[in-house]
Amino acid sequence: MPGTPGSSGPSARRIGAGFTLAAWAVLLALLAWLAQGFLERQYNPNPEPRARTSADGLREVALQRNRSGHYVATGHINGLRVRFLVDTGATLVALDERLAARIGLEKGAVVNLRTAGGEAMGWRTLIPRIDLGGLVQYAVPAVIQPGLGDDVLLGMSFLKRVEFAQRDGALVLRSPP
Repeated sequence: MPGTPGSSGPSARRIGAGFTLAAWAVLLALLAWLAQGFLERQYNPNPEPRARTSADGLREVALQRNRSGHYVATGHINGLRVRFLVDTGATLVALDERLAARIGLEKGAVVNLRTAGGEAMGWRTLIPRIDLGGLVQYAVPAVIQPGLGDDVLLGMSFLKRVEFAQRDGALVLRSPP
């Protein structure tokens, strides 16, 4: 008799197929989430850098290279979590126009920029506070550049205020406490 307990009629098979499909969807979503986390960790091996005090009293942060040989680390601009790409070839810290708006940075004078991708237009700005793992700098000159993307280029306007050197495969940044 259809619909009685223990029956395996068309309705029960449809429900079973639905549960199987839902289980596969959950499994695929979980695998995609795990793969995304793995890929992010490959790109940014420094998601939570922490400063320590060295023997000579300086605060220092050691950053590991990513698989491409770049130094990428998570930090904060005015308390907002951002991802930095250390760029010793950049004169200023550079960030995307949308991110600058979220942070509340004001656009200053228009500037012409020479980038790896060619000529671009941007605006000067001043970042009140940058924190990289406890190394904090204030009033850092920067440039807002449309279309820059998700990473903030941590240029020399920040880096010249700290000592930095490569040691044992890491980039060590040091600053007075």
